[in-house]
Order: sequence, then C-alpha cells, then structure tokens
Amino acid sequence: MNKKGQALVEFVIILPIFIFMLLAIIDIGKMIYFKNELESEMSEVVELYKNKKTYEEMEKTLNLNDEEIELVMKNENNETVTFTLKKELEIVTPGLQFLFSRPFYVEVSRVMYYE
Repeated sequence: MNKKGQALVEFVIILPIFIFMLLAIIDIGKMIYFKNELESEMSEVVELYKNKKTYEEMEKTLNLNDEEIELVMKNENNETVTFTLKKELEIVTPGLQFLFSRPFYVEVSRVMYYE
C-alpha cells in the first residue's frame, strides 16, 4: 500500500475546503473591520451634527469621498434625523458571493432628534 499516494489524495480533497474557509475568514474579517471603521466615522458625524454643521460641511470635514463612504441624511418627520454611512465591499470568496447581495454594503445608521 502506497502511503504517499494516500496522503496526496487526502491533501487534494482537503485543500479546496481549507482555501474556502481561509477566504471566508478574510471576508468576514473585512466586514467586521469596515463596520468598526464606519462606527467611528458615525460618532464623528454625530459630533458634527451636535455642533450645528451642515451636510456639506460634514462631508468636507470627514473626507468621505476619498474613502468611498456614502453619507445619507434623512429628515423623517421633523422630529428625527437619520444618518446612514455606507461602504461597498467586494467579497472574494466564491460561495459567499451567493449568500450576500452584490454589491455588498456595510452600513451603519443613527437616529437623532431634530434640532
């Protein structure tokens, strides 16, 4: 019985599963990283809003266009303002592309009372 041949067959069977798991871990790590990045940016947006900055001043101060982050500000009912930060994320794992929408957006929202 050839032990080297058996080890090679087992390696060839396990390798695609290992690569898939490695890429999935990297993609999920990127999702968590960008979510945390947007959370910190959102705290800056809230501070700027509390300091009575306009939408244009917020975008200019934070340089969101350079980081390809989209800021959306909605006045719902003259009582609250909803801020949303979105960033597009490219998923490289083949199987995860079918589970998540294309393009996949990492998104953070805050609702504040209108002042």
